[in-house]
Amino acid sequence: MTAPGLRERKKQRMYETVSEIAVRLFLEKGFDAVSVAEIAAAAEISKPTLFRYFPAKEDLVLHRIADHEDEAARVVSQSDEAPLVALRRHFLDGLERKDPVTGLNDHPDVLAFHSLLYGTPALVARAHGHLERQEAALAEVLGGDLDARLAAGQIIAVRRILAMENWGRIAKGESVEDVRGDAVAAAERGFGVLADGLPWLA
Repeated sequence: MTAPGLRERKKQRMYETVSEIAVRLFLEKGFDAVSVAEIAAAAEISKPTLFRYFPAKEDLVLHRIADHEDEAARVVSQSDEAPLVALRRHFLDGLERKDPVTGLNDHPDVLAFHSLLYGTPALVARAHGHLERQEAALAEVLGGDLDARLAAGQIIAVRRILAMENWGRIAKGESVEDVRGDAVAAAERGFGVLADGLPWLA
């Protein structure tokens, strides 16, 4: 794989910097209370420049999880195991290392970000597109036909529900250690249901 050039690295740094500034402001004041002009001023760029990088205000937040859009597809394409075996292993490994995407993480910054994301209607609506892109990427790797799209929808839904269950419990005050055992058991159950219903992927 070719290393990114200087221009691409500078572009990526701009994405990261502006997104971090915006998320910090949103956490301090609330998503609706912060204007795009305020974010641009804090980042020392013009509004037109900001919109070149982030077409919508919501994208400033969703950028932080954008690299997960093709995660399931990458796991499947890079593994020699059956798709559901690889995805199950990947999710369980994520629980073990407290990957925020599994919901099993009680770091204050992670909890604050998830509260912002799931507690803001505009972000919840925008995140729907993020899920659709996850499904599309996975479906393509699984074959791209209707069966693949149906399977991808089920797999992404199970991953999302498992993560939301974990996050919901931790957001209410339980610790990672309180939740971990149930999270592992739920993941085993969820992927077991998928394997029963999608034997061609197991």
